[in-house]
Amino acid sequence: MSRRGNCWDNAVAESFFSSLKKERIRKRIYKTRDLARADIFDYIEVFYNRARRHSHLGGVSPEAFEQASS
Repeated sequence: MSRRGNCWDNAVAESFFSSLKKERIRKRIYKTRDLARADIFDYIEVFYNRARRHSHLGGVSPEAFEQASS
């Protein structure tokens, strides 16, 4: 999947992890691994995928975009 020396191959993953770190993880200290796991799960399933607006989708959330196209 990723070619050696080509940064664009991994751009989607890099963008996601950058957002995760800036919006959720930075400046937080988790007491247990389970608390960290639960917080990251909440970010991915509740905030990032469903509610967050995406410029690529015309400024609407993926959920709203999917409902509009149905």
